[in-house]
Amino acid sequence: MSAGPVSHRFRKLCMNFAVQPALASRSWLSAGFRRQRLLTSLHHGGSDGSTCEPAPGSASPATPPRPLPHISRSATHVHEILACRYTGSIFGGSSSSRPVQAAAAAAAAAAAPSELLTGKLRRASGSAIAKLFTGFLGHAVQLPPYGRQNLRGLPALAPAMPAMLAAPQCWRHMSVQPEAAVYSGPSPRSPARVTLRTIRKKYETGEPLTMVTAYDYPSAVHVEAAGIDICLVGDSVAMVVHGYDTTLPIRLDEMVTHCQAVARGARRAFLVGDLPFGCYETDARDAVRSAVRMLKEGGMDAVKLEGGSPARVEAARAIVETGVAVMGHVGLTPQSVSVIGGFRPQAQVADEALRVLDQAQALQRAGCFAVVLECIPGPIAAAITRTLTIPTIGIGAGGECSGQVLVYHDLLGMMTHPHHAKVTPKFCKQYARVGDTIGAALQQYRQEVEDRSFPGQRYSPYVISKQEVELLAGALRSRGLDQAAEAAVEEARRSAAAKATAAAAAAPSSGTTSGGAAGAAGSGGPAGGSALAGGSK
Repeated sequence: MSAGPVSHRFRKLCMNFAVQPALASRSWLSAGFRRQRLLTSLHHGGSDGSTCEPAPGSASPATPPRPLPHISRSATHVHEILACRYTGSIFGGSSSSRPVQAAAAAAAAAAAPSELLTGKLRRASGSAIAKLFTGFLGHAVQLPPYGRQNLRGLPALAPAMPAMLAAPQCWRHMSVQPEAAVYSGPSPRSPARVTLRTIRKKYETGEPLTMVTAYDYPSAVHVEAAGIDICLVGDSVAMVVHGYDTTLPIRLDEMVTHCQAVARGARRAFLVGDLPFGCYETDARDAVRSAVRMLKEGGMDAVKLEGGSPARVEAARAIVETGVAVMGHVGLTPQSVSVIGGFRPQAQVADEALRVLDQAQALQRAGCFAVVLECIPGPIAAAITRTLTIPTIGIGAGGECSGQVLVYHDLLGMMTHPHHAKVTPKFCKQYARVGDTIGAALQQYRQEVEDRSFPGQRYSPYVISKQEVELLAGALRSRGLDQAAEAAVEEARRSAAAKATAAAAAAPSSGTTSGGAAGAAGSGGPAGGSALAGGSK
């Protein structure tokens, strides 16, 4: 067994064990070794680089040491981990001193010459560290009782540590990470993730771009699984998630939090974060500072800002020059709702259409990689798209744009309340009525809880043996909790009866022929699928 490379998580630990001419005094092993102190016999080094041991008959580490030949770091040595239970002086010469138990690494022991093995191969039990590495490596070597003559056997520790720490058992016991990371995203980052080059290539080949908003981890996972090109963390989160009537109240700190959640769920899509109202209007420096936060803290790939006024164009230019990609937004700009008098369509007259065109061109000159066109007539959007040399993303702007974007909650039909039905944009197509499904599911849950049909035996999977129930009931009665004891016994009896009934009901079905089973599966497929889905929850 060769000593492989050590994971970076253990490099710091390995540094504590590196063999030097002088080991650090009072080096404590921290990986659960119960305050086992590493021998400090090599604390003092000779002037020639050799290691030292106490002089014969010395009873204190303060006694001037005498040099020992330098210990070789060759991998052919027997690599031992020495630990002792400190009972007075480590170097006490008395015969009453406790012996030192040594656990040898299996990999190093196998590679060492047999004549160097001074002890018999057996399981060591006198040291916590020996027990630990015995569990990792399967066996250990116990050397004879400690003596000054054995200091020469203190070998190079570093070559043995990689094999020990590289073992999967060692990772499990020493890592702070859980064995199964449930919410770490659908998959690792793909090398084929969408970038600005991907967007540009699709634009040049005339392939439409897809963009959908997402505001949290679940919605980001859905967008990612659907293969959407661009995932926008829009300031519309203020309305569809936080319940505001406009997008103005959302703050930059809140947007950063939503961006972080989306970045954990969407690993392939190109991520764009909306700069909220009030974080980039003052001057270009505020705009740059806010954009940098969206990338460094939020994990976004680019930012989006609204408007095409000279101040907004200057802010976009400053952000681009900083090195942050910017998406523009003209037409209906919800952050300007107080000026335009509500959420109203724009560019419905020629002069206003020319103004929107000029703003889009100014944003392109400022360095924006794309522009969102919102709530403008299709002919105006088509003219702007033909004029620009960057993609246009339409939302209520006709079908001639380079791509389309919709709000996650709108296209899924999440909001089914009559109030939301009134404010749902006319340009939004609902591809599902998820809100109705959610409402029906919640009502069914409430009903089943009220009539006590949920959770029932099927969704109560955790059991306790009859003997343990009796022990628990006895303990409760000894504390004067007779009612609690009766409740535990009665519930255990009810669960056992329900399980027996379910087993009896399932017994005839298990004896049916394969044809009958196939027929049952064909007739009850949807119901069976629903039951499986519910059980997985």
